[in-house]
Amino acid sequence: QVQLVESGGGLVQPGGSLRLSCAVSGFTFNVYAMSWYRQAPGKEREWVATLTTPGGSTNYADSMKGRFTISRDNRKYTLYLQMNSLKPEDTAVYYCKAASQRGDYWGRGTQVTVSS
Repeated sequence: QVQLVESGGGLVQPGGSLRLSCAVSGFTFNVYAMSWYRQAPGKEREWVATLTTPGGSTNYADSMKGRFTISRDNRKYTLYLQMNSLKPEDTAVYYCKAASQRGDYWGRGTQVTVSS
């Protein structure tokens, strides 16, 4: 069974940092890209970053460039999102997504709250 489990969210002050993790399992087919998305209350889900496999190229939404870094650890089967210089506008539930030929698979999300 396919599973994506996010962790690492929490409460942080503006300017602080968090590292989110997404543990993946159950994939017996090709995953060509993994991404992070976020959604704040009352707003549409927003794309954050994508890591393409197997080349490992990365792409970021403009508001995240220079602050967020997407990466992976193949041995640990884990996707990461390092978030620095966090702003209140970054407050949202963050989701990881695996894109494959069989479709998209989503985790249940982890809450990130940036507040004084």
